[in-house]
Amino acid sequence: MANKRPSSAGVKRRKKKKNSGNKVIRNIIIGVEAVVLIAVIVVMIFVFRGTGEETGVQKYDIKPEDIIINVEEDDPTVKEIRKGYTTLAFFGVDARNGTLEKGTRTDTIIICAIDNETGETRLCSIYRDTLLNIGTQDKPSYSKCNAAYAYGGPERALNMLNQNLDLYITQFITVGFDGVMKTVDAVGGVDIDIQQNEIKYLNDYQASMYSTETNTVITDNYVPITNTGLQTLSGYQALAYCRIRYTAGNDFKRTERQRDVVTQIVSKSKKLDPIKISKICNDVFPLVATNMDLNNDIIPMASDVGKYEIVASRGFPFDDKITTGLLGAKGDCVIPVDLQSNVEELHRFLYPDPSITYTPSETVIKTSSDIKAEAARYGK
Repeated sequence: MANKRPSSAGVKRRKKKKNSGNKVIRNIIIGVEAVVLIAVIVVMIFVFRGTGEETGVQKYDIKPEDIIINVEEDDPTVKEIRKGYTTLAFFGVDARNGTLEKGTRTDTIIICAIDNETGETRLCSIYRDTLLNIGTQDKPSYSKCNAAYAYGGPERALNMLNQNLDLYITQFITVGFDGVMKTVDAVGGVDIDIQQNEIKYLNDYQASMYSTETNTVITDNYVPITNTGLQTLSGYQALAYCRIRYTAGNDFKRTERQRDVVTQIVSKSKKLDPIKISKICNDVFPLVATNMDLNNDIIPMASDVGKYEIVASRGFPFDDKITTGLLGAKGDCVIPVDLQSNVEELHRFLYPDPSITYTPSETVIKTSSDIKAEAARYGK
């Protein structure tokens, strides 16, 4: 695929705008795989640092010329972002046979921006039903963004993010559905303070997962929770815990639970002993695909892993710039009311350094207009 790069967008200096507060959005959920994606990179760093070799990770090569971006690499904003931040894409797919290249939709898409100086890490989940261009600039195709991975694997998914969001992401990590449970188990479970109003739903989700297709991966792991208070959850229990959304707070509380589990995984990953390292190698790595290089990417990150801290997480499109609707054969979609303003806020969130600002590219401006027109066809 040719790498087509339109002329660079202009670069401005302006004051940062304060991010709007998070709101509860009904019927829009962040995939349960979110609890493991950031932890996978931390685990990989520690395993590679401890063993000095790769162990079972599926390596996926993407040629640099096949990464499509909206501005030139020497654009001042791109250079500042690449110097100050490491930006990765995490994909969670429902792949049961270990095939992570394509053919399955991404239940979870997370952009991870790490401040190279402070280690502060920000996560932004792209709602899987978001209406975006999953084609190219020359041949646009507006559909749910989670279809990009199914049609063209991580390469197409990366290009979807870059073209629609004015990003320059070249690295990704993909984890299969079963990797969620196995990662939690590999770090020895997660310690969670269970509340009374959570017990019923936690057990119901465990039972429903066990009685459906999920048990093709999980066997005899259903252990009901009976007491409140701090307790160690298995990977199976943690996955069920992260799905709870019917208590007070709905999906907002659900994402808080996910963040709690992420924090626990990251914390425990930093205390891994050789036995647990070996278990992660054996159980989790065959369920992970990446194009990151051991010597050039993983090991350099390892020296700073102790300072990594997840400081903020949000969902995209943002709460006050979003609507939903049935768009014919496309199904129920999450529609950015105005993609351009959403992308501007996304950049402020991921890259809060006041010296980094940008002007939306012509591609994003056109895509924003096209999404409005597409939604209008269905009266949205």
